[in-house]
Amino acid sequence: MKRFKTFVFQVLDEEDDAGHPLNKPVGLGIMALIALSVIAVIFESDQYLSDTFHRWFYAFEVFAVTIFTLEYLGRAWTADLKFKDLSRWQAIRRFVFSPLALIDLLAIAPFYLELALMAYGAQKILDTRFLRVLRLMRLLRLFKLNRYNQSLRLIVKVVRDEREKMVVTLFMVGILLVLSSALMFTAEHDVQPDKFPNIYTSLWWSIATITTVGYGDVYPITPGGKILAGMIALLGIGLVALPTGILASSFVNYLKDPGSQKEQEEKKEEEKPPLDFCPYCGKKLPH
Repeated sequence: MKRFKTFVFQVLDEEDDAGHPLNKPVGLGIMALIALSVIAVIFESDQYLSDTFHRWFYAFEVFAVTIFTLEYLGRAWTADLKFKDLSRWQAIRRFVFSPLALIDLLAIAPFYLELALMAYGAQKILDTRFLRVLRLMRLLRLFKLNRYNQSLRLIVKVVRDEREKMVVTLFMVGILLVLSSALMFTAEHDVQPDKFPNIYTSLWWSIATITTVGYGDVYPITPGGKILAGMIALLGIGLVALPTGILASSFVNYLKDPGSQKEQEEKKEEEKPPLDFCPYCGKKLPH
């Protein structure tokens, strides 16, 4: 049993430290299954295709969920081999509450929830919109690709390392959105009460302008409003471009050097030669 457990761990391990020959084929197979599952959800949204090929869609969904469930249970079962410094139950708990495991669980949960509703006969009394949203939640399987795709993992790592800068930038964008909505409401409300009835409705214009989309359904017509809109649009170009610049710069740095700045600093600290003298008392230190 222990050998089989090690075999399951090596086959499912996304790091592939053991270099098992089945690791990459299994990973590619699951990636293909994720892509096909998402395509099936997209085509199933067509009422004609859904009615015509309902049995095929359902059979494929059962097959996909079975594979994803076995993968999830296999990872939970071998969690103690991944987190060797933890006990068995601590390792399982750490796996279950990890971001990737939560995504795996959300990818299969809609199927079992809908199955439970059908078993209890509650499907008929529930709003069809709820069931539609429940089925669309299967699109969360796209995020499972993050486990197998190195490029996606790199993007997540870049965003995580730059999260403080991103939060500051998004906070500034939020301030600009609120201020621009309030100012435009003040400038245009009397002339266009239907377009700018209140500040929170004016947020639509602010978002469309600051993101440089500009749908044209709501726009200022007063001279003061036009001047204000021009200034806000120019400020928006700079602020919206900031997160892109931050992520692009960090991404390029990672491509040049796979190690993060934190890892480099830790490596430098480890490589520092030992001190010969105490920095406080000046005495020679023994080595």
